[in-house]
Amino acid sequence: MRLLYSVLLAASVLLVQPLTASAASIVARVDLSTQTMTVSHHGHVKYRWKVSTARQGKVTPVGSWKAKWLSRNHRSSRYNNAPMPYSIFYNGNYAVHGTYSIKRLGRPASAGCIRLHPDNAAVLFRMAQREGLSNVRIVVQR
Repeated sequence: MRLLYSVLLAASVLLVQPLTASAASIVARVDLSTQTMTVSHHGHVKYRWKVSTARQGKVTPVGSWKAKWLSRNHRSSRYNNAPMPYSIFYNGNYAVHGTYSIKRLGRPASAGCIRLHPDNAAVLFRMAQREGLSNVRIVVQR
């Protein structure tokens, strides 16, 4: 009986582990040191884009979050109604969104959000719509 229990327990761990690891079909991984985002779909890298994260004196939190909500034509309530096209909110007021400060991509420039070229933000936004927010994970690392 103990052997059967051990085998069943081991099998359940093996079955559950892949489901946990692949829970998010879209992973947008942001590297603060290189100011880049790598987007994977079902574990395969699809895109690598320049981003801008927090400038000096501001913070882009490090961690991993599920996407919470989308806003196609969002405007900042904190920063003079600044446009935030194709916003994917993931941690309170923090979002991945498009920017029109394209020349600043590739270096820190934001108040904490993750800025992308608007075309790239639109691609990620459509992916999130198609896959569903519960299948989108934003990972920020140093």
